[in-house]
Formats: sequence, structure tokens, C-alpha cells
Amino acid sequence: MTFLKRLFLIIVNQSKKSLGIGHSYNTLTDEELVQKIVASNDTLLFGVLYDRYAKMVYNKCYGFSKSQDEAEDLTQDVFLMLFVKLASFKGKSKFSTWLYSFTYNFCVNYVNRNKQRKMSDNSVPMENTEYKLTETEVPDESIYELKASRLDKALQLLTPEDKSILLLKYQDGASIKDLCELMEVGESAIKMRLKRAKAKLLEIYNTVS
Repeated sequence: MTFLKRLFLIIVNQSKKSLGIGHSYNTLTDEELVQKIVASNDTLLFGVLYDRYAKMVYNKCYGFSKSQDEAEDLTQDVFLMLFVKLASFKGKSKFSTWLYSFTYNFCVNYVNRNKQRKMSDNSVPMENTEYKLTETEVPDESIYELKASRLDKALQLLTPEDKSILLLKYQDGASIKDLCELMEVGESAIKMRLKRAKAKLLEIYNTVS
């Protein structure tokens, strides 16, 4: 762990002790807390936000990591970048949804930067023909009816981008409007991405057991 990460963790831990569990800042909504952090650049207040979402961010990072240690390091990287980029949150969606997208985008970039690293170490070889998209739309009901164990395996074989948009839509309940704002693309582009991601997921799902 780098010195910067160690320093960051020290600051966060100190903030929890300084503010205390019963402090009024803990009663603020996420959006109110973010406004105060951006206005004051206060690392102590950021510790409250860290405490609220560290577990969620870690769980998302773990899906992109080979080990717990790597997931922990990636989590700290996300929060370090979050502190720098927090002002970019404009409140157009829930903070939790925005942070989810922020974390996934960070992790996708992390994976893509490492050209020698493969996302799907346990993936099975597949011919390109198996990834041909169906012309018809995959109903949402088909996604919800997939068996959890096979679905998890199939998700691991998707590209980070496809996995991200599907989890945002079906796990976090992000609307089309939310996804447009988070990914900064138009509605038609979001719908096409969802259509293709669902088709790929269903095709891969049918190959795993």
C-alpha cells in the first residue's frame, strides 16, 4: 500500500473518532453531506461518507479483483479519486447510484489499463459466431428468471461495460434516464446497449452450468 493510501486511511479513521457516532453530521442525507464536503473540502466529513459506502464499494471492486488484497487496494483508489471528483456529482440521480456508476467506471478503466490482465480467467473458449446478437429484444422477465448460480457465472464472462450496465439496471434499479445521465449518452444509445448486453448475457448463460 502506498504512503498516500496509508495517509488517507489514517485521515478517515481519525474522522470517525473526531466526529463520533452520535454527531449531527451522521443524520445528514448523502446529498447534503456531499454538498458540505465539496464546500469545505473537509476530509473529516469525507470519513462519514467513506463509512457509509466502504462496504458497497469494496463489494463492487471485489468483482474486478483477483484477491481480497487487490480489492482493498482498489477500494482505496476509488475513494481517493472520489474525493477529488466529488464536485462532479450534480444531484441528478441518487448519490448511491452515481457512486455505483463511478466505482464501476473506475474499475473498468483499471482493468482496461492492464493489457496483460484478463477479466475472465475462468472463461471458456467461444467462437465468435456464438456472440451473434438476436434481432428480438430479450424481455426483462427472462433476466429475472435466470438461476442465481448460473447467472453469476455468466456475469463474470461479460465485458466490464456490459456487466456494469446490467447491474445498474437490474440490481440497483437505475432508470433509463438515470443511465443516460450517468453514462452521458442518449436514450437510444442506452437502450441499444441494454439490448445487446441482455442478448450476450442470455447466450453466455446458456453455455454455463
